[in-house]
Amino acid sequence: MSTDVSPAAVPDLSRRDQTLDLARVAAVFLVVVVHLLQVGVGRDPDGVIVSSRPAEAQPWFDAATWVGQIMPLFFVVGGFASAAGWASWTARGGDAAGFVRTRILRLVQPALPLFGLVAVILLGARVAGADPALVDAAVVGIGMPLWFLAAYLLCQLVVPVAVRAHECAPRLSLGILALGTIAVDALRFATGVELLGYLNMLFVWPLIQQLGFWYRDGWFDRRGIPTLLSGAGAAYLLLGAVVAWGPYSSSMLANLNPPTLPLVLLGVAQACLLRVARPILTALMHTRPARAVVFAMGSRLMTVYLWHLPVILMVSGLALLVPGAAPAPASGEWWATRPVLFLVVAAVLGALSVPLARVESLGRLAPAPRPWLIGVAWLLAFLPPFAVTVAGMDTVLAVAGALMFTASVLILRSRSGRTAR
Repeated sequence: MSTDVSPAAVPDLSRRDQTLDLARVAAVFLVVVVHLLQVGVGRDPDGVIVSSRPAEAQPWFDAATWVGQIMPLFFVVGGFASAAGWASWTARGGDAAGFVRTRILRLVQPALPLFGLVAVILLGARVAGADPALVDAAVVGIGMPLWFLAAYLLCQLVVPVAVRAHECAPRLSLGILALGTIAVDALRFATGVELLGYLNMLFVWPLIQQLGFWYRDGWFDRRGIPTLLSGAGAAYLLLGAVVAWGPYSSSMLANLNPPTLPLVLLGVAQACLLRVARPILTALMHTRPARAVVFAMGSRLMTVYLWHLPVILMVSGLALLVPGAAPAPASGEWWATRPVLFLVVAAVLGALSVPLARVESLGRLAPAPRPWLIGVAWLLAFLPPFAVTVAGMDTVLAVAGALMFTASVLILRSRSGRTAR
């Protein structure tokens, strides 16, 4: 008999750390700000439309990524949440298949409208004969955040096994993943085959997720502030050493895809600093405005994450129609307009998230399909964002992604005829 649980059931929040909710919201907020500085669309002095990535052209950009590359922290926090979710799920009688099913749906359902919209726009652009260069630039930007779906889908798939491994042999689990990370990096740089680096999706992100398990167990709580600061400092020193003497880029953005060892070191430092900042974050979460923002944005994080770049591109495109509203990228006027653009993007995202947030809600589900069908649904969900990560978004991938995500959702929400408890 299947043991499946409705996600509408009340979860166990006894071990919930609201400072991690704040950290997760802050991480997505920072991602939006960074991308706002990376998308440069405007007109040059001759009135010609130009596009660039202004932030990346700045001399301080690489150094800034050592602080601004916040995605390792997101996976640390995600590891904490996943371990807590798995414990709550099993305590209510749920099994691994049902857990993975709900986790896939929480990622795929919000992304399905995005793939569908991109597919429609690209097909329409082809029919209308739009400038392929401008279309490609926009589509590449829209596809940039989708690597996260592939990485997080992989991490969610292994949560039941990873938590068990952590419970039985926490140090050995970390060691095996760390050795795998180093081995893949060595193979990639020795052969010069970049595609081999994507094997590290099996090691880097699950390893950083494991750090979240340690955080939930209280390992970081049992360390004093000096120890945590020393740990963060040591991680940054080692990061500097592998960048200076190894084959890695000094930009943590360049180390993102394929993922590399520097991201692991960055994750260790960020986990330590998160615990150091916990008293400040706790005090902040005792204020009503902070709780309101975290609740409002936290309930629609996937919508904000997936749609912020399309909205940035849309607002930037509309600005081209207003005289003087789209200065040349990286000019003084362009930098001066970033706060205004941020407010406009935030307002549009807020309005857009109201209808789209309903897509993030799972509602009441029928009994879970057979485990092998859940495996098929996971594969249908994983392949499109992984292909976009490796090759970039195009018309074929947009259409294929929309169709495969639709099939995945239909499978996961189908009635299996199995008995639920």
